[in-house]
Amino acid sequence: QVQLVESGGGLVQAGGSLRLSCAASGRAFSSYAMGWFRQAPGKEREFVATISWSGGTSNHADSVKGRFTISRDNAKNTVYLQMNNLKPEDTAVYYCAAAGRGAVLFYSGTYYSTEGRYDYWGQGTQVTVSS
Repeated sequence: QVQLVESGGGLVQAGGSLRLSCAASGRAFSSYAMGWFRQAPGKEREFVATISWSGGTSNHADSVKGRFTISRDNAKNTVYLQMNNLKPEDTAVYYCAAAGRGAVLFYSGTYYSTEGRYDYWGQGTQVTVSS
């Protein structure tokens, strides 16, 4: 079992920055691929970013590429999402998720961009970007 707790959300003006954190409890954090997803009001949840078990490889949605960066610190059991140059359309609840490795041998950002790959989810943190 893995429990995930997000923090760092809030209200920011367009062009500003926020850093989200997701602290994981439980064992073997480094055996989980981690991801960030978001859900805006009236919309389906969408992929934002994912990172491999060691943190050496990551994948970002086109809508955030060049503005957001996912990273992880396995010693601290924490994954981060640095969000720069925020836009009003980034307003959403942001969710952290963990995917057990199972029988997967090689990390694929495309594979882990799908919600169904993830076994555990946090409660979410609200990010609101004002224009």
